[in-house]
Amino acid sequence: MNSSLHDLLSKIIKVGTLTVRGTGGEQRYGGGGGRSVAIRFTDEASELALLRDPQLQLGQLYMDGRLLVEEGDIYEFLALIKDNTLSEGLTFGMIVRGIGRMIEAQFRNRVPINHNRKNVSHHYDLDEKLFSLFLDEDWQYSCAYFNPPGISLDEAQIAKKRHIVAKLLAKPGQKALEIGSGWGGMAMYLSESSGVDVTGITLSTEQLKISRERAAKRGLANSVRFELQDYYYLPPTRSYDRIVSVGMFEHVGRLNYRKFFNKVNDVLADDGVMVLHSIGQPYPAIYNNPWIEKYIFPGGYIPSLAEVLPAIEKAGLLVSDVEILPMHYAYTLRHWRERFMANRQKAAALYDERFVRMWEFYLAASEMAFTHEAFHIFQIQIVKKRQAVPDTRDYIYEREAELRAFEQSRLPLDKIAV
Repeated sequence: MNSSLHDLLSKIIKVGTLTVRGTGGEQRYGGGGGRSVAIRFTDEASELALLRDPQLQLGQLYMDGRLLVEEGDIYEFLALIKDNTLSEGLTFGMIVRGIGRMIEAQFRNRVPINHNRKNVSHHYDLDEKLFSLFLDEDWQYSCAYFNPPGISLDEAQIAKKRHIVAKLLAKPGQKALEIGSGWGGMAMYLSESSGVDVTGITLSTEQLKISRERAAKRGLANSVRFELQDYYYLPPTRSYDRIVSVGMFEHVGRLNYRKFFNKVNDVLADDGVMVLHSIGQPYPAIYNNPWIEKYIFPGGYIPSLAEVLPAIEKAGLLVSDVEILPMHYAYTLRHWRERFMANRQKAAALYDERFVRMWEFYLAASEMAFTHEAFHIFQIQIVKKRQAVPDTRDYIYEREAELRAFEQSRLPLDKIAV
């Protein structure tokens, strides 16, 4: 093994056991008492690549099959690393690359270019069959709500929609906007449950096509419509009583928060209500994870509440409720990863083995962010007037009870005759 990598792992791994196999034999690190993982490097160059730039190279080496996990899985390996502190093991090269990424991020933040359509297409315009391999039956590609604990993924995704719709206080005859409408599940649930006319906007041509097909199958063509539309270009002459955005804000970018909420202020009715559901992190990031930026979500950024709340206030809007869901996305991602790996052969048939390893690494690394790095989900309820929502949260639970009754009579999409 490369001597510098050996020294680095000796400094890092104190808890648990990491066995490393390579062309030079086998080494064991850690004092036991925790996770036990074994990895293997297939060539000497991969060891040096990991040492030079672990943030980028770990995922790339795993994708390329040059780093193999022979005992445990990639999530256990990532979690083992996070169980131990990394600060003492930083090399000069890692520090230099970190500073470089800080400078690059600062430059990019000061020269904003709208790549929204391109960035969305990179991820969401993948083959629809891929998402069917691991999502719930309604194709909810965002954090589920495991309330009560232990329910299935499908039940938890319904609970998520129920919880958000209850916070919207939607009423029959109102007009609603969904910013980032995915495959249409939230818009259809909102319309059917509450008698609301919904417009969903997306930048994904694949999601647009499927959303329209699903709405037509449910007979909702007159009350639910989907448009290929960037939120930034919504005409201010439109007005909506309710606005919902789930899992889209992570793609806005921190330089655009004021623009986003200014647009919300433009199109939200004076007595309107918005619910924003987003991944959050405990403090502002200096730069994005380079592997996620390159392969999964180019242009994405996970906000902290410290960055979001001032932008809401400066847009002239009021925060009426904030709820933190600490671990629900970890549970969701675990379900997704297990489902995906159970269908890995189908995924490989759609793409290839390298893609399968990339997607597995993405799901595992994302899960680890919630189990080890204090990432969470925040739901912010936003209004223009305090009187738009009640003084207590009782209305949420009362409305959820009504929505459960609605769900009992709602046919699943696959049970509707064409």
